Amino acid sequence: MSVETIQKPSTTRKLAPRYRVLLHNDDFNSMEHVVQTLMTTVPSLTQPQAVSIMMEAHTNGIALVITCAQEHAEFYCETLKSHGLTSTIEPDE
Repeated sequence: MSVETIQKPSTTRKLAPRYRVLLHNDDFNSMEHVVQTLMTTVPSLTQPQAVSIMMEAHTNGIALVITCAQEHAEFYCETLKSHGLTSTIEPDE
């Protein structure tokens, strides 16, 4: 009596491409407004993280807010824009 091992075909799930949501510096909005908008737009951000993102954009001209699926990235970007902030998305390579 022989025992056969059945091999399952290996399945690899292709991950959806991820996108970076970027915040650009502007001279119009208060720092408090930017921090508050970041926290309400991206609920996973803590206040220290939002402050850090705001300061990076203020200092370097641009900052990474979050990397996520394209649909979420577009939503976050549009929400930031609707609150008067400058935001873009780009593919995460």
